[in-house]
Amino acid sequence: MVVAAFVALGLAVPSHAQTSADVDRAQLFRAQAQVEAPFLPTVAPNGVDDGHAAASPNDADLGAQEILKRSEEYRPFTVAFAAPFFYTSNVSLSHDNEMDDFLVTPAIGLFYQPRLTRTLYGLIDAHQQFFYYNRLNRFDFGSFDTQVGLTYYLPQCHNLILYGRYDFNRLTFSDQLNDDFFSSHSINLGAEFPFRFGRAQQISVGGNMNIAFAADRDDPRRNDYEAFVGYSVHVSRSFSIDTASRIAVRDYYGDDRTDVGFIFAAGATYRVTNWWSASAISTFGANRSDHSRFDYDVANVGGLVSLSFSF
Repeated sequence: MVVAAFVALGLAVPSHAQTSADVDRAQLFRAQAQVEAPFLPTVAPNGVDDGHAAASPNDADLGAQEILKRSEEYRPFTVAFAAPFFYTSNVSLSHDNEMDDFLVTPAIGLFYQPRLTRTLYGLIDAHQQFFYYNRLNRFDFGSFDTQVGLTYYLPQCHNLILYGRYDFNRLTFSDQLNDDFFSSHSINLGAEFPFRFGRAQQISVGGNMNIAFAADRDDPRRNDYEAFVGYSVHVSRSFSIDTASRIAVRDYYGDDRTDVGFIFAAGATYRVTNWWSASAISTFGANRSDHSRFDYDVANVGGLVSLSFSF
């Protein structure tokens, strides 16, 4: 969820170049640390098998999602907490002089998904996440998001899923919620085709685009155009294994710059109860830019524990 030689965060207001690097780092680690998907409910009114919906590679947590059962009493509200933790090989996403560290990224969110029709669902949510590094705590930051959107299911078109969302994101220094270094407004549009094999396996292909139509700084502002493919298998009712590959083209507003990013992820999730799950996750990311100083490679290994309650 990119790229750049990174100048360490200080207490002063960052320069435009520094801000761009900070935002790239924040956006990538938000995506790889499962900013929203560890607890974002997944509604699947069709194609539900034994009350379970197959995981989607468009979920950043590779399937560690809140599975909703078909029920006469639909519960549109979800309150959730997630605690991802992982080792990263390249904290600053730099081309040279890579630094590794361990970080924890606790998150909390409130989600409202009203069922508008049989196959149309709304989404209103707000969630906050903090990123705390073990040694390099000058890199600590916080991320707040609020979203409003719609998800539409078309069972007559091979269970095609269409969605559109408005997202406001605000990045802050460490846990100082009143001290932000970047904010943006964007529209995210996407489509996904799930292909089921038997009762336990699924391959999904799709794409999305994220258009940043406004930001408080143009230098780090960018549009993302992404395609993905993923494979998911439910080994049992409680245990699943997932893999996903993504490729994204990132077009920056402030610089004459275009990047291509690649991410491969693999994970295993064990659902202890309907409201408690644990996952092990590994990701590898690479970025290639038309300005070679923004090229980097990064590997992350870790896991997460998530709690969610619907009502």
